[in-house]
Amino acid sequence: MSIKENIEHIRREIKEVCNRVNREYDEVTLIGVTKTIDCERIRQALDDKIDHVGENKVQEIMNKYEEIKDAKIHMIGHLQTNKVKYIIDKVSLIHSLDRLSLAKEINKRAKQHGIIMDTLVQVNVANEDTKFGLKVEEVERFLEEIRDMENIRVLGLMTIAPYEEDSENVRIYFKELKNIFEELKNKDYSNVHMKYLSMGMTNDYKVAIEEGTNFVRIGTGIFGERNYYK
Repeated sequence: MSIKENIEHIRREIKEVCNRVNREYDEVTLIGVTKTIDCERIRQALDDKIDHVGENKVQEIMNKYEEIKDAKIHMIGHLQTNKVKYIIDKVSLIHSLDRLSLAKEINKRAKQHGIIMDTLVQVNVANEDTKFGLKVEEVERFLEEIRDMENIRVLGLMTIAPYEEDSENVRIYFKELKNIFEELKNKDYSNVHMKYLSMGMTNDYKVAIEEGTNFVRIGTGIFGERNYYK
């Protein structure tokens, strides 16, 4: 199928799942993950009403910025502290806030630009050694540590579930993150507003929608299998 047909197919499935679980379709934002995708193909997706793009690497954001700047750009990959300065004024949301040193740098660079940077805290719910993110038991303490940072705003949580052929096997992780999300809504932090969950990718986004996600991050489902490079 073409990029346009893939997008239409995914949107239909999002609608079907939302209808099934009594959610509004516009509660779920489709992020087109453009990792390793060339600008011509990204432009096709933007022309077909993909308004949000997600990038994993700072260098790719920099290389593609002129082509994708009309969209809302999400930094969804691991963010090195020394690279925050390159994207602080280019992205609308950082999904991968996972440590105090990164929070300090984001706060510093955002203050320099006179902005408040919206972020999500990345949680390694499955506690995988190969994944970044805070452990479940570390999240509340981390929010306490950054509560006085005036140029950071935490809008929710993000996770990357383990890859499973049967997406039902990852439901427990999405459910757990949703429970943490709901608990944190009752906490009083001036710079934390629990509005968004970012969970669900090509192989498991329907389960994630059933469990309450607001952002689904779809790359392969839109652009097909990738030819990865370093």
